[in-house]
Amino acid sequence: MLLELAELLKGWISAFHLFQYLTFRTIMGTLTALAVSLLAGPWIIRKLAEVKAGQVIRSDGPQTHLSKAGTPTMGGALIIGSIAVSTLLWADLHNRYVWLVLGVTVAFGAIGFYDDYKKLVLKDSRGLAARWKYFWQSVFGLAVALYLYFSADTPAATTFYLPLIKHAQVPLGHMADVAAQAPFAWWTVFGAVVFVGLAYFIVVGFSNAVNLTDGLDGLAIMPSVLVSTALGVFAYLAGNKVFSEYLGIPAIPGAGELAIFCSALAGAGLGFLWFNTYPAQVFMGDVGALAIGAALGCVAVIVRQEIVLLIMGGVFVMETASVMLQVASFKLTGKRIFRMAPIHHHFELKGWPEPRVIVRFWIISVVLVLIGLATLKVR
Repeated sequence: MLLELAELLKGWISAFHLFQYLTFRTIMGTLTALAVSLLAGPWIIRKLAEVKAGQVIRSDGPQTHLSKAGTPTMGGALIIGSIAVSTLLWADLHNRYVWLVLGVTVAFGAIGFYDDYKKLVLKDSRGLAARWKYFWQSVFGLAVALYLYFSADTPAATTFYLPLIKHAQVPLGHMADVAAQAPFAWWTVFGAVVFVGLAYFIVVGFSNAVNLTDGLDGLAIMPSVLVSTALGVFAYLAGNKVFSEYLGIPAIPGAGELAIFCSALAGAGLGFLWFNTYPAQVFMGDVGALAIGAALGCVAVIVRQEIVLLIMGGVFVMETASVMLQVASFKLTGKRIFRMAPIHHHFELKGWPEPRVIVRFWIISVVLVLIGLATLKVR
Protein backbone atom coordinates (compact mmCIF):
# COMPACT_ATOMS: atom_id res chain seq x y z
CA MET A 1 0.00 0.00 0.00
CA LEU A 2 2.70 2.49 1.02
CA LEU A 3 4.86 1.32 -1.87
CA GLU A 4 2.18 2.38 -4.37
CA LEU A 5 1.75 5.70 -2.56
CA ALA A 6 5.49 6.29 -2.65
CA GLU A 7 5.49 5.65 -6.41
CA LEU A 8 3.07 8.55 -6.83
CA LEU A 9 4.92 10.92 -4.51
CA LYS A 10 8.59 10.22 -5.28
CA GLY A 11 8.50 12.63 -8.23
CA TRP A 12 7.82 15.50 -5.84
CA ILE A 13 9.60 14.32 -2.68
CA SER A 14 12.87 12.44 -3.21
CA ALA A 15 12.72 10.85 0.25
CA PHE A 16 10.01 8.50 -1.02
CA HIS A 17 12.63 6.75 -3.15
CA LEU A 18 13.60 5.04 0.11
CA PHE A 19 10.45 2.93 -0.11
CA GLN A 20 11.89 1.18 -3.17
CA TYR A 21 14.49 -0.55 -1.00
CA LEU A 22 13.34 -3.95 0.21
CA THR A 23 15.68 -3.79 3.21
CA PHE A 24 14.06 -0.55 4.41
CA ARG A 25 10.54 -1.92 4.04
CA THR A 26 11.56 -5.14 5.81
CA ILE A 27 12.87 -3.22 8.82
CA MET A 28 9.76 -1.06 8.89
CA GLY A 29 7.63 -4.19 8.64
CA THR A 30 9.16 -5.49 11.85
CA LEU A 31 8.76 -2.20 13.70
CA THR A 32 5.18 -1.69 12.51
CA ALA A 33 4.04 -5.16 13.55
CA LEU A 34 5.81 -4.76 16.90
CA ALA A 35 4.13 -1.40 17.51
CA VAL A 36 0.67 -2.66 16.52
CA SER A 37 0.92 -5.70 18.80
CA LEU A 38 2.21 -3.67 21.75
CA LEU A 39 -0.49 -1.03 21.36
CA ALA A 40 -3.38 -3.40 20.69
CA GLY A 41 -2.28 -6.08 23.15
CA PRO A 42 -3.84 -4.68 26.34
CA TRP A 43 -7.17 -4.06 24.57
CA ILE A 44 -7.20 -7.59 23.09
CA ILE A 45 -6.43 -9.12 26.49
CA ARG A 46 -9.26 -7.16 28.13
CA LYS A 47 -11.74 -8.24 25.46
CA LEU A 48 -10.73 -11.89 25.78
CA ALA A 49 -11.17 -11.65 29.54
CA GLU A 50 -14.61 -10.09 29.09
CA VAL A 51 -15.85 -12.99 26.95
CA LYS A 52 -14.24 -15.39 29.44
CA ALA A 53 -11.99 -17.01 26.83
CA GLY A 54 -9.83 -18.46 29.60
CA GLN A 55 -7.41 -21.35 29.36
CA VAL A 56 -8.59 -24.77 30.57
CA ILE A 57 -5.84 -26.70 32.37
CA ARG A 58 -5.57 -30.50 32.23
CA SER A 59 -5.77 -32.06 35.69
CA ASP A 60 -3.28 -34.78 34.73
CA GLY A 61 -0.60 -32.28 33.73
CA PRO A 62 2.06 -30.57 35.86
CA GLN A 63 0.47 -29.20 39.01
CA THR A 64 2.30 -25.88 38.55
CA HIS A 65 0.00 -25.18 35.60
CA LEU A 66 -3.20 -25.15 37.67
CA SER A 67 -2.67 -21.47 38.54
CA LYS A 68 -2.88 -20.63 34.81
CA ALA A 69 -6.54 -21.61 34.59
CA GLY A 70 -8.59 -18.73 33.27
CA THR A 71 -5.70 -16.90 31.60
CA PRO A 72 -7.07 -15.26 28.42
CA THR A 73 -6.42 -17.38 25.33
CA MET A 74 -6.93 -16.83 21.58
CA GLY A 75 -4.24 -14.14 21.70
CA GLY A 76 -3.02 -15.43 18.37
CA ALA A 77 -5.60 -13.11 16.81
CA LEU A 78 -3.33 -10.27 17.93
CA ILE A 79 -0.40 -11.83 16.07
CA ILE A 80 -2.38 -12.40 12.87
CA GLY A 81 -3.82 -8.89 12.94
CA SER A 82 -0.39 -7.31 13.47
CA ILE A 83 1.12 -9.35 10.64
CA ALA A 84 -1.70 -8.42 8.28
CA VAL A 85 -1.53 -4.68 9.01
CA SER A 86 2.24 -4.53 8.63
CA THR A 87 2.38 -6.70 5.50
CA LEU A 88 -0.41 -4.78 3.77
CA LEU A 89 1.33 -1.50 4.54
CA TRP A 90 4.88 -2.37 3.48
CA ALA A 91 4.78 -5.25 0.98
CA ASP A 92 4.27 -5.07 -2.77
CA LEU A 93 0.58 -5.94 -3.06
CA HIS A 94 1.04 -7.03 -6.67
CA ASN A 95 3.15 -9.96 -5.48
CA ARG A 96 1.28 -13.26 -5.57
CA TYR A 97 3.44 -14.87 -2.89
CA VAL A 98 2.51 -12.17 -0.39
CA TRP A 99 -1.21 -12.84 -0.87
CA LEU A 100 -0.70 -16.60 -0.79
CA VAL A 101 1.12 -16.60 2.55
CA LEU A 102 -1.31 -14.08 4.04
CA GLY A 103 -4.18 -16.27 2.87
CA VAL A 104 -2.62 -19.37 4.43
CA THR A 105 -2.11 -17.52 7.71
CA VAL A 106 -5.71 -16.33 7.87
CA ALA A 107 -7.15 -19.68 6.73
CA PHE A 108 -5.32 -21.77 9.32
CA GLY A 109 -5.95 -19.08 11.91
CA ALA A 110 -9.68 -19.37 11.18
CA ILE A 111 -9.56 -23.12 11.85
CA GLY A 112 -7.85 -22.52 15.17
CA PHE A 113 -10.17 -19.64 16.03
CA TYR A 114 -13.27 -21.77 15.54
CA ASP A 115 -11.78 -24.55 17.68
CA ASP A 116 -10.78 -22.12 20.44
CA TYR A 117 -14.13 -20.32 20.29
CA LYS A 118 -16.12 -23.52 20.72
CA LYS A 119 -13.99 -24.71 23.64
CA LEU A 120 -13.41 -21.46 25.49
CA VAL A 121 -16.37 -19.20 24.75
CA LEU A 122 -19.16 -21.67 24.01
CA LYS A 123 -17.76 -24.05 26.67
CA ASP A 124 -17.96 -27.04 24.33
CA SER A 125 -15.11 -29.22 25.62
CA ARG A 126 -14.97 -31.11 22.32
CA GLY A 127 -14.15 -28.00 20.33
CA LEU A 128 -13.77 -28.65 16.61
CA ALA A 129 -13.66 -32.42 16.14
CA ALA A 130 -10.15 -33.62 15.29
CA ARG A 131 -11.26 -35.15 12.01
CA TRP A 132 -12.80 -31.86 10.88
CA LYS A 133 -9.80 -29.86 12.00
CA TYR A 134 -7.51 -32.13 10.00
CA PHE A 135 -9.94 -32.09 7.06
CA TRP A 136 -9.86 -28.32 6.75
CA GLN A 137 -6.11 -28.21 7.30
CA SER A 138 -5.79 -30.73 4.48
CA VAL A 139 -8.08 -28.72 2.19
CA PHE A 140 -6.03 -25.55 2.60
CA GLY A 141 -2.71 -27.40 2.61
CA LEU A 142 -3.52 -29.17 -0.66
CA ALA A 143 -4.80 -25.94 -2.20
CA VAL A 144 -1.48 -24.24 -1.44
CA ALA A 145 0.55 -27.17 -2.75
CA LEU A 146 -1.43 -27.41 -5.98
CA TYR A 147 -1.32 -23.67 -6.55
CA LEU A 148 2.45 -23.52 -6.11
CA TYR A 149 2.97 -26.41 -8.51
CA PHE A 150 0.62 -25.29 -11.28
CA SER A 151 1.64 -21.62 -11.06
CA ALA A 152 5.40 -22.30 -11.03
CA ASP A 153 7.08 -20.21 -13.71
CA THR A 154 10.67 -21.45 -13.32
CA PRO A 155 12.15 -24.95 -12.85
CA ALA A 156 13.73 -23.81 -9.57
CA ALA A 157 10.30 -23.20 -8.07
CA THR A 158 9.53 -26.93 -8.08
CA THR A 159 13.00 -28.39 -7.63
CA PHE A 160 13.85 -30.23 -4.42
CA TYR A 161 17.17 -29.05 -2.94
CA LEU A 162 19.39 -30.72 -0.37
CA PRO A 163 21.41 -28.36 1.82
CA LEU A 164 25.15 -28.82 2.37
CA ILE A 165 25.58 -30.74 -0.89
CA LYS A 166 26.38 -28.60 -3.92
CA HIS A 167 24.26 -29.31 -7.01
CA ALA A 168 22.17 -31.83 -5.02
CA GLN A 169 18.81 -31.11 -6.57
CA VAL A 170 15.93 -33.14 -7.92
CA PRO A 171 13.78 -31.44 -10.60
CA LEU A 172 10.13 -32.28 -9.97
CA GLY A 173 8.81 -30.65 -13.13
CA HIS A 174 6.46 -27.70 -13.60
CA MET A 175 3.74 -26.56 -15.96
CA ALA A 176 6.14 -25.83 -18.81
CA ASP A 177 7.09 -29.52 -18.74
CA VAL A 178 3.47 -30.60 -18.55
CA ALA A 179 2.51 -28.45 -21.52
CA ALA A 180 5.37 -29.89 -23.58
CA GLN A 181 4.35 -33.51 -22.99
CA ALA A 182 1.17 -35.10 -24.27
CA PRO A 183 0.43 -37.59 -22.93
CA PHE A 184 2.24 -36.94 -19.63
CA ALA A 185 5.49 -38.79 -19.08
CA TRP A 186 5.49 -40.90 -15.93
CA TRP A 187 8.25 -38.74 -14.42
CA THR A 188 6.17 -35.60 -14.83
CA VAL A 189 3.25 -37.16 -12.96
CA PHE A 190 5.54 -38.61 -10.30
CA GLY A 191 7.30 -35.27 -9.84
CA ALA A 192 4.00 -33.46 -9.42
CA VAL A 193 2.81 -35.97 -6.82
CA VAL A 194 6.08 -35.69 -4.89
CA PHE A 195 6.05 -31.88 -4.91
CA VAL A 196 2.41 -31.61 -3.87
CA GLY A 197 2.83 -34.27 -1.19
CA LEU A 198 5.94 -32.64 0.25
CA ALA A 199 4.42 -29.15 0.23
CA TYR A 200 1.27 -30.47 1.90
CA PHE A 201 3.30 -32.30 4.55
CA ILE A 202 5.41 -29.23 5.36
CA VAL A 203 2.49 -26.79 5.62
CA VAL A 204 0.08 -29.01 7.55
CA GLY A 205 2.77 -30.81 9.54
CA PHE A 206 4.46 -27.63 10.70
CA SER A 207 1.12 -26.08 11.58
CA ASN A 208 0.44 -28.94 14.00
CA ALA A 209 4.05 -29.00 15.23
CA VAL A 210 3.90 -25.39 16.42
CA ASN A 211 0.53 -26.13 18.02
CA LEU A 212 1.99 -29.05 19.99
CA THR A 213 4.89 -26.87 21.16
CA ASP A 214 2.61 -24.14 22.48
CA GLY A 215 2.35 -25.49 26.01
CA LEU A 216 4.49 -23.17 28.12
CA ASP A 217 4.70 -19.38 28.42
CA GLY A 218 6.65 -18.10 25.43
CA LEU A 219 7.88 -21.55 24.44
CA ALA A 220 6.44 -21.55 20.91
CA ILE A 221 6.57 -17.88 19.99
CA MET A 222 10.30 -17.23 20.43
CA PRO A 223 11.43 -20.14 18.19
CA SER A 224 8.80 -18.95 15.70
CA VAL A 225 10.36 -15.47 15.72
CA LEU A 226 13.84 -16.92 15.21
CA VAL A 227 12.80 -19.24 12.39
CA SER A 228 10.76 -16.52 10.71
CA THR A 229 13.71 -14.13 10.80
CA ALA A 230 15.98 -16.73 9.22
CA LEU A 231 13.39 -17.58 6.55
CA GLY A 232 13.18 -13.87 5.80
CA VAL A 233 16.92 -13.93 5.05
CA PHE A 234 16.45 -16.91 2.72
CA ALA A 235 13.50 -15.18 1.01
CA TYR A 236 15.48 -11.98 0.47
CA LEU A 237 18.43 -13.87 -1.02
CA ALA A 238 16.26 -16.18 -3.14
CA GLY A 239 14.53 -13.15 -4.64
CA ASN A 240 17.85 -11.56 -5.61
CA LYS A 241 19.39 -13.19 -8.70
CA VAL A 242 22.94 -12.06 -7.90
CA PHE A 243 22.91 -13.30 -4.29
CA SER A 244 21.16 -16.57 -5.13
CA GLU A 245 23.69 -17.40 -7.86
CA TYR A 246 26.62 -16.54 -5.62
CA LEU A 247 25.33 -18.65 -2.72
CA GLY A 248 24.09 -21.51 -4.86
CA ILE A 249 20.50 -21.36 -3.62
CA PRO A 250 17.40 -21.47 -5.85
CA ALA A 251 16.47 -18.16 -7.46
CA ILE A 252 12.73 -17.57 -7.00
CA PRO A 253 11.59 -14.34 -8.68
CA GLY A 254 9.27 -12.41 -6.39
CA ALA A 255 10.19 -14.33 -3.26
CA GLY A 256 12.08 -11.35 -1.86
CA GLU A 257 8.83 -9.67 -0.83
CA LEU A 258 8.27 -12.51 1.64
CA ALA A 259 11.08 -11.00 3.70
CA ILE A 260 8.53 -8.34 4.68
CA PHE A 261 5.97 -10.93 5.74
CA CYS A 262 8.63 -12.80 7.75
CA SER A 263 9.79 -9.59 9.39
CA ALA A 264 6.18 -8.74 10.25
CA LEU A 265 5.75 -12.18 11.82
CA ALA A 266 8.92 -11.64 13.83
CA GLY A 267 7.80 -8.18 14.99
CA ALA A 268 4.29 -9.39 15.86
CA GLY A 269 5.80 -12.35 17.70
CA LEU A 270 8.07 -10.14 19.79
CA GLY A 271 5.14 -7.89 20.63
CA PHE A 272 3.07 -10.90 21.65
CA LEU A 273 5.98 -12.21 23.74
CA TRP A 274 5.80 -8.98 25.76
CA PHE A 275 2.48 -10.27 27.14
CA ASN A 276 3.14 -14.01 26.80
CA THR A 277 6.43 -14.17 28.69
CA TYR A 278 6.40 -16.02 32.03
CA PRO A 279 4.05 -15.62 33.83
CA ALA A 280 1.85 -15.17 30.77
CA GLN A 281 -0.94 -12.60 30.61
CA VAL A 282 -2.32 -14.24 27.46
CA PHE A 283 -1.87 -17.43 25.44
CA MET A 284 -1.93 -17.61 21.65
CA GLY A 285 -4.25 -20.63 21.44
CA ASP A 286 -4.83 -22.69 18.30
CA VAL A 287 -5.69 -19.55 16.36
CA GLY A 288 -2.10 -18.38 16.62
CA ALA A 289 -0.20 -21.66 16.67
CA LEU A 290 -1.88 -23.21 13.62
CA ALA A 291 -1.52 -19.98 11.64
CA ILE A 292 2.15 -19.40 12.48
CA GLY A 293 3.18 -22.97 11.74
CA ALA A 294 1.37 -23.01 8.39
CA ALA A 295 2.87 -19.65 7.42
CA LEU A 296 6.41 -20.80 8.19
CA GLY A 297 5.85 -24.00 6.24
CA CYS A 298 4.43 -22.10 3.26
CA VAL A 299 7.37 -19.68 3.11
CA ALA A 300 9.84 -22.57 3.32
CA VAL A 301 8.15 -24.33 0.41
CA ILE A 302 8.16 -21.18 -1.73
CA VAL A 303 11.88 -20.50 -1.18
CA ARG A 304 12.64 -24.25 -1.55
CA GLN A 305 14.16 -24.69 1.91
CA GLU A 306 12.01 -27.45 3.37
CA ILE A 307 14.94 -29.40 4.82
CA VAL A 308 16.47 -26.26 6.30
CA LEU A 309 13.11 -25.49 7.93
CA LEU A 310 13.16 -28.89 9.63
CA ILE A 311 16.65 -28.09 10.94
CA MET A 312 15.90 -24.55 12.14
CA GLY A 313 12.54 -25.61 13.56
CA GLY A 314 14.11 -28.56 15.33
CA VAL A 315 12.36 -27.72 18.59
CA PHE A 316 8.99 -28.09 16.85
CA VAL A 317 10.14 -31.32 15.22
CA MET A 318 11.39 -32.67 18.56
CA GLU A 319 8.09 -31.86 20.29
CA THR A 320 6.10 -33.59 17.54
CA ALA A 321 8.39 -36.62 17.50
CA SER A 322 8.04 -36.99 21.27
CA VAL A 323 4.26 -37.24 20.93
CA MET A 324 4.50 -39.76 18.09
CA LEU A 325 7.01 -41.90 19.99
CA GLN A 326 4.93 -41.76 23.17
CA VAL A 327 1.76 -42.88 21.39
CA ALA A 328 3.55 -45.61 19.41
CA SER A 329 5.34 -46.95 22.48
CA PHE A 330 2.19 -47.08 24.57
CA LYS A 331 0.17 -48.83 21.85
CA LEU A 332 2.88 -51.38 21.08
CA THR A 333 4.30 -52.09 24.54
CA GLY A 334 1.89 -50.54 27.03
CA LYS A 335 4.77 -48.42 28.37
CA ARG A 336 5.53 -44.74 28.01
CA ILE A 337 8.93 -43.39 26.96
CA PHE A 338 8.43 -39.98 28.56
CA ARG A 339 6.72 -39.04 31.78
CA MET A 340 4.42 -36.88 29.66
CA ALA A 341 4.35 -35.69 26.08
CA PRO A 342 5.04 -33.28 24.44
CA ILE A 343 8.58 -33.46 25.78
CA HIS A 344 8.57 -30.07 27.51
CA HIS A 345 6.14 -31.56 30.05
CA HIS A 346 8.55 -34.46 30.59
CA PHE A 347 11.24 -32.07 31.79
CA GLU A 348 8.75 -30.24 33.99
CA LEU A 349 7.78 -33.50 35.69
CA LYS A 350 11.48 -34.23 36.19
CA GLY A 351 11.64 -31.11 38.33
CA TRP A 352 12.81 -28.41 35.93
CA PRO A 353 11.13 -25.05 36.68
CA GLU A 354 9.06 -23.78 33.76
CA PRO A 355 11.35 -20.78 33.00
CA ARG A 356 14.36 -23.14 32.78
CA VAL A 357 12.60 -25.38 30.26
CA ILE A 358 11.57 -22.36 28.18
CA VAL A 359 14.96 -20.65 28.08
CA ARG A 360 16.85 -23.86 27.35
CA PHE A 361 14.53 -24.62 24.44
CA TRP A 362 15.10 -21.06 23.22
CA ILE A 363 18.85 -21.63 23.33
CA ILE A 364 18.45 -24.81 21.31
CA SER A 365 16.42 -22.85 18.76
CA VAL A 366 19.11 -20.19 18.44
CA VAL A 367 21.74 -22.85 17.76
CA LEU A 368 19.56 -24.66 15.21
CA VAL A 369 18.70 -21.44 13.38
CA LEU A 370 22.39 -20.55 13.16
CA ILE A 371 23.08 -24.02 11.73
CA GLY A 372 20.34 -23.45 9.18
CA LEU A 373 21.80 -20.09 8.17
CA ALA A 374 25.25 -21.67 7.91
CA THR A 375 23.97 -23.86 5.07
CA LEU A 376 24.02 -20.73 2.92
CA LYS A 377 27.81 -21.02 2.68
CA VAL A 378 28.49 -24.68 3.45
CA ARG A 379 27.73 -26.28 0.11
